[in-house]
Amino acid sequence: MTRFEALAAIRARKPLLHCISNLVTANDCANLALAVGASPIMAQAPQEMADIAVLASAVVLNTGTPDEAKFTATRLAGAAANRRGIPVVLDPVGVGASPWRLENIRQLLQEVHPAILRANYGEAAALLGLSAAEHGVDSLTVPIDAAACAKALAQKLGIVVVLSGAEDLVTDGTALHTVSGGSDLMRRVTGAGCMLTVLCGAFAAVQPQAPLQAAVQAAEFWKACAAAGPRPGQFPGRPAGCCRTNRITLFCKSL
Repeated sequence: MTRFEALAAIRARKPLLHCISNLVTANDCANLALAVGASPIMAQAPQEMADIAVLASAVVLNTGTPDEAKFTATRLAGAAANRRGIPVVLDPVGVGASPWRLENIRQLLQEVHPAILRANYGEAAALLGLSAAEHGVDSLTVPIDAAACAKALAQKLGIVVVLSGAEDLVTDGTALHTVSGGSDLMRRVTGAGCMLTVLCGAFAAVQPQAPLQAAVQAAEFWKACAAAGPRPGQFPGRPAGCCRTNRITLFCKSL
């Protein structure tokens, strides 16, 4: 299935995406899912996770702004999806920000097997037990061996890894795809990585047996969306990310 065939399938099937998101980016993620043609449900109460997750075509677990209830919800939803063969996409936001967060995400990975994990370099390094410069939930440095880091994490977990940045690296531990393009402004907009994670869920929903292909297509699509937005300096005096999400949403709808 090509990227355009996958987009057509998303729009025809309108797959339900169960997204456990975070307080900062939930609205943008829901709007992006709608723009691409999917149907998001942003439920995260632990009491209903087992019931909601099994209705979805893909489950997206974002661990930003976490608390105990949220980690419980991610474990329940992910495990329920695994039992039904529903693809799970994990975004371990800021996993290296605190020992408590790292411990909980490691526990999550013991109980849930994602099909795709989307992370920046700092998050990937933390999951590998490596030292990396992190600033809250952001990665400050990307080393020359980013590809080796992505492959090592994919091999360790036995999943597809999307290491996002100026160039996105997508790997299953053997094959490695580099996705270039986009816009430098994406680094100045909150939630760009979270929204890429949702796109991974949308593309995986219509091709659950091909997570590597789905992840590559999601990364390519997101770079195309970013490139279609305003250029640096195009709107003097306005914030760098002003209206960017709306422009991207309109672009998604136009394809």
